[in-house]
This record gives sequence, C-alpha cells and structure tokens, in this order.
Amino acid sequence: MNRRHFLLSSGAALGLGMVGWASRASALPPRLTIQTARYALSDAPTEGMVSLSPDAPPPVLRVRQGEVFSVDVTNTLADMTAMHWHGLRVPNKMDGVPYLTQFPIGQDETFRYAFTARDAGTYWYHPHCNTMEQMARGLTGVLIVEEAEDPGFDEDLPINLRDFRLGKDGQFIDLYTARGAARSGTFGTVMTSNWQREPLYDLPAGGLVRLRLVVTDTTRVYQIHLPKVEGQVIAMDGHPLEEALPWPTAEAPLFVGPGQRVDLAIRMPGEEGTEIVVLNTQPGGPRTLARLRAKGQDAGRHLAELKPLAPNPLSRPVLDSAELIEFVFGWSPSDTPPNNGFCGSLGYTFWSINRVAWPGDAAGGGPLATLERGKSYILRLRNESPNDHPIHLHGLTFLPLKSNLRPIASNWTDTALLLKQETIDIALVADNPGDWAFHCHVIEHQKTGLTGYLRVT
Repeated sequence: MNRRHFLLSSGAALGLGMVGWASRASALPPRLTIQTARYALSDAPTEGMVSLSPDAPPPVLRVRQGEVFSVDVTNTLADMTAMHWHGLRVPNKMDGVPYLTQFPIGQDETFRYAFTARDAGTYWYHPHCNTMEQMARGLTGVLIVEEAEDPGFDEDLPINLRDFRLGKDGQFIDLYTARGAARSGTFGTVMTSNWQREPLYDLPAGGLVRLRLVVTDTTRVYQIHLPKVEGQVIAMDGHPLEEALPWPTAEAPLFVGPGQRVDLAIRMPGEEGTEIVVLNTQPGGPRTLARLRAKGQDAGRHLAELKPLAPNPLSRPVLDSAELIEFVFGWSPSDTPPNNGFCGSLGYTFWSINRVAWPGDAAGGGPLATLERGKSYILRLRNESPNDHPIHLHGLTFLPLKSNLRPIASNWTDTALLLKQETIDIALVADNPGDWAFHCHVIEHQKTGLTGYLRVT
C-alpha cells in the first residue's frame, strides 16, 4: 500500500467526512484562516497554493439544519478576498460578494459570517474576490448541512472535483489564457478528487454510502457515470429530487457543471475487495475520478432501508401569475477593459448579459432586473454563444421548467447548466431581499463580463 492509499484508507480519511452521522454534525471550526499552502498534487509539492491550512485541502464544513453557522474568516494573503457560501440561502450581508454585500477582507483582517442553515444538503464555499487566482490555486471546499433526521447511511463521502494547471515540475503555470476565457475556459492539466489523483476509499462491504460529488472546478463540465452499481440519484444541488433522475451510465452520463453538486446513494458490493469506479467521460475516453473498495464482512444493507430525504422549506412559484423576464448570455459588444478595483481582473471583456458586460468588481451600476419580494417569476435564460454556461443565482433557489433542446427535470437548484445555443426557463419566488449576484460559474467568463445582479425589494 502506498502513502496515498494508506492515508485515504485510514483514520486520515475522517477529515473528508467518513465518520458516523451523529459525529458529523456541527463539525465547524470557530475560525477559518485563508493562507498560502504547499501540497503534493503530483510527484513534487506544489508551491503557491491557497487553502485554509498550510499543508492540506480546505476542510469539509458541517452544520446541522436549523443550527447557526458562525465562523470568523481571517485573510493572511496580500490580496483581498471574501467568502461566498455557494447555494445557501443566506441574509444578503452574509453572501460574501465584494461591494455588492460587503467590503472585501484585507490582509490580516477578519470578517464574521453568521446565518441559520435553513436548507439541508450539499453546498460549497469559495472566494468571490480575486476569484480566479484564489480558486485556481485551491481555495474551494465542501459545505454540508446535515438533515435534522438521520437518513440511515453507513458512510458519507464528499468528493471535491477540480483541476489544477501544473507544469511537468508540479508547479503552477498560467492559471488561464485569453483564448480559453473567450471560449470554453482554460482547462487544468491535473484532474483531482479531494486533491488526489484517482484516490481509493475503503467503505463497508454491503453498506450504504452517500457519495457527494461537488464540482468546484473553474471550467470543467463533468459527465459522470458509475458502471455496474446498485444506486440511486437522491439530490441535485443540495435539494432532494422532485423528479427522479436515471442512474448515470456511459451512454447517458450525468452532466454536472462548475458549481453544481449531485448526491448518490450507493450500496457497496458485499464481497470484500470488490471495487466501484467513479468515471468522467471526456475526449480520449473515460477517466477515473475515484475508486470505492468494499471492506470487511457483508453488512447486508439494502437501499430500501434509507429514509427519503425531507424537502427543504422552499417557496413554490405560482406559474399562472408569474412575470416573465428574459436574459441573453453571449459575446460582449464592447472590448472596454474592465475596472480592476481590489478584486482582480483578467484584463479582457469577452462576455455579457443582455449585451452589457459587467465592468469589473469595483464598478457600480444598476441591477439587471428588480424583483418584487414575494412575487413569482419565470426567468428565460438564452445562451446565444457556442459555449456552455453554468448560470448561478445567489440567495434564491429555482425550478427549471423547460429547454428548447432537451428534456430537463424540474428539480430545485441554484445553478442552471446552459448548453450552447440553449434556452431554459426557470421559475422562482423572490423571497429573499437584497442584491444577488447572477453570473456564469466558468470563472473566466464571470471575470470577463458575464456577471450582473438581481435586486429583490
């Protein structure tokens, strides 16, 4: 057994969440310190990473539904930052968007984020200032809100899916390219799961495992499938399914874009040593993301023993009276360089919403639309480009209704994956007041114009 397998199969894996349900809840440190880090992503330690630890990935944060999430975020970097809690419906001042909801956190400054975790499910966190630089260097982590009642899993395994752009020496190369930013984004050279390449996890034979796959990558759209597995898709983007999704196969993989999450319920094989492989379809053939190996005697569990996940307390839109608002995502009609401010700029303006490019994090400007609190809306999201755009809306949760290209399930989400030339209608209730960021989660697109905000009165 090599060092990687030893660490992931032993007690070190507890940091990734593989512990009992009662022990997992409220695993929340009082302080998170954003700092430089070094870690062996390849053969040699990679310098210049950004994490919440000097020598480890950002931790999995856990809190129980209905409890208060409270943590002080201290920035030790020379660059400013701000922390966003992706997918969580929080008060606007806790959303972590520079200038829109707070002033960014300077070096050696601390900001306290505190809110009640209203919705159970799988979420994540990342910076929203100097976003490209800090995310590309590692500052993306999983945030889990445990259900109030134990659903009955034997193990819970979150996997943070993301690339790094490294040269042959294991050190960072250019984090993005102008060519990539103007197209699909700049892909990484090293694909990782929990900062490991093709990690192996030992899980109870015949046991029930909740596998949480979280795409925190800045660019990559994953096409996930698990062959020869007894399992079910139980949640997408934090929320239990309202419409069932088929088990992802090689012929029909599950598309999961940047910012999105999927929860799978898996019954491990009963025979010790048997492996399950989590695969991603990509050019050149399928790629192994992680391996799950059965360990010990057959526990004899069955998927039917799991309790259904309780729905979160969401406001359902009234479609008959909903107001329609259209948004167009595409090229920018102007090449005016963006305003840099304190939160970094890629130096280009390629993209726009409604043909207006976001002029930079420090710039002002009005909302893309103003929504009346408590009212139902249908937002028509039209992609006029030949590239995919995972469109993320802060502070609110919505239901996809229909697409002009494909059947889509109407399950609660915060991020809609718009394929090239696709139009998707989504429905929501504007029930959370404030100014809410609305942007593409391909970070190079976000930072080169495909950003704005919606105002809820």
